[in-house]
Amino acid sequence: MAKVEFNPRTNLIEQAAYKYTLQDVSEPNLYREIFPYTEIPKIAFNHRHVPMFVPDEIWITDTTFRDGQQARSPYTVEQIVRLYDYLHELDNESGVIRQTEFFLYSKKDREAVVKCMERGYRYPEVTAWIRARKEDFQLVKEMGIKETGILVSCSDYHIFKKLNMTRKQAMEMYLSIVETALEHGIIPRCHFEDITRADFYGFVVPFANELMKLAKQANMPVKIRACDTLGLGVSYPGVALPRSVQGIIYGLRHYAEVPSEWLEWHGHNDFYKAVVNSGTAWLYGASAVNCSLLGIGERTGNTPLEAMVIEYAQLRGTTKNMRLEVITEIADYFEKELDYEIPPRTPFVGRAFNATRAGIHADGILKDEEIYNIFDTKKILNRPIVIAVDAHSGLAGIAAWINTYFRLEGDQRIDKRDPRVAKIKEWVDKEYENGRTTVIGDDELEMIVREVMPELFKMHESRVK
Repeated sequence: MAKVEFNPRTNLIEQAAYKYTLQDVSEPNLYREIFPYTEIPKIAFNHRHVPMFVPDEIWITDTTFRDGQQARSPYTVEQIVRLYDYLHELDNESGVIRQTEFFLYSKKDREAVVKCMERGYRYPEVTAWIRARKEDFQLVKEMGIKETGILVSCSDYHIFKKLNMTRKQAMEMYLSIVETALEHGIIPRCHFEDITRADFYGFVVPFANELMKLAKQANMPVKIRACDTLGLGVSYPGVALPRSVQGIIYGLRHYAEVPSEWLEWHGHNDFYKAVVNSGTAWLYGASAVNCSLLGIGERTGNTPLEAMVIEYAQLRGTTKNMRLEVITEIADYFEKELDYEIPPRTPFVGRAFNATRAGIHADGILKDEEIYNIFDTKKILNRPIVIAVDAHSGLAGIAAWINTYFRLEGDQRIDKRDPRVAKIKEWVDKEYENGRTTVIGDDELEMIVREVMPELFKMHESRVK
């Protein structure tokens, strides 16, 4: 008979979870019916639903200096320290952005770690990332870092094809380095690489069970990061493992009894699902989601940190004391100092993310910007709404551009019926009649406004002074 007991969290009498054991197969399970490789991967359903289980606390961890550096030219030490400062300023002692991880392999990596640790910030905490090798762990020990990620590939694609091992051999190697970390009082964070192609009940859960045994013996946390390495995770209701985000999180909590605060999701955006999968992981029991600034990471990138800051606010109804305007400062730093081109329509950070060209939208903004703006972007992100003028903007678009560019409010605002607006529109129309295809630049509009509305320009100059 299966053991039954009262669960104070759910207030239900529940049957004890089945304990899965390692299935040390001779041939890899590559789920070819789902991942044929010569075709687009398939999304299979088994119509099984698991309960939502939102943790008491949810937070964000950062991989800008680890996964983020694998997709671009390496940052200098000074750039790493500045970005680390920005993360701290954005978090603003809220504890929402809890940790950030670093490579330790080069002299430059280690110098950056030392300088960031010297800052003495509580958040984000500096952690490391290593392979499951004892010589790598030696670096962590020497640096005095209190927590390290350990790469523990868990799909048969990696165990059989990359490591040339059996599941049993791989597990034994992983457990050995985890034991070493615990012996030295360093918290191990096991990165379950490629979990969305792994045999969940044949390897993932049995391995997680062994990790929880080690945690109990050492009386220390052993964290698990569920890594959606190829962005194959799916959050649709009733989707089958191994691609089910909620199934993975629920299974680790229920069958391996991993506490939510030890459980983290790391997503990639190969199938445009990074943000929704990260949010789903929160909703189904993972306290942490791992992100990078601007989503920069391998291939299509990671879950954007700034996106999950906004998602946190939507799910929790608060930003705590985070300073969201720092998101704009970070975007400016990437473009101006790091020469990184942010696609202009990228949510929250692109130059044109809150821009409108359509005349009908501009007409609404003239009446009340709330009609066509997602939230008060000026107040929250220090990003006033942007009006772009082109062949389709009309009188409303031009008037809206004047009002936003010159920061006109109340009785000072220009109405689209103002004859001077019509005069500017005549000039705009003529530009496009002559074959122009690009948006009218701010400097060009400023020049025509100077001619048509000189008093407005003088008023703007005096305000700026």
